[in-house]
Amino acid sequence: MKVNNAIKLHPSDNVVVALNSLEVGEHILIDEIGLVQEVKDKIPYGHKVCIQEIKKGEKILKYGECMGIATNDIKVGHHVHVHNVRGLKESERLVSVVDFA
Repeated sequence: MKVNNAIKLHPSDNVVVALNSLEVGEHILIDEIGLVQEVKDKIPYGHKVCIQEIKKGEKILKYGECMGIATNDIKVGHHVHVHNVRGLKESERLVSVVDFA
């Protein structure tokens, strides 16, 4: 049995969190949900990895909540961090996740 190396914190999340540093070509393994995807960027421990294609302007979902907006298209297996995500504006934080695009 292989050991999980990432965790999906909520069923609706489009990112997972690396449980250890991940190298390019390594596979994300989350046995409980049958997720196996190839890592395309080096991912530091604790950082996010895209598991569903995210288009520029779409929400980054972690814990089932919007934690930022993609500033570029983000493909599956790529690092999700400050280089491709912006924080929420105050007006965006004041509404629920479903109320803004």
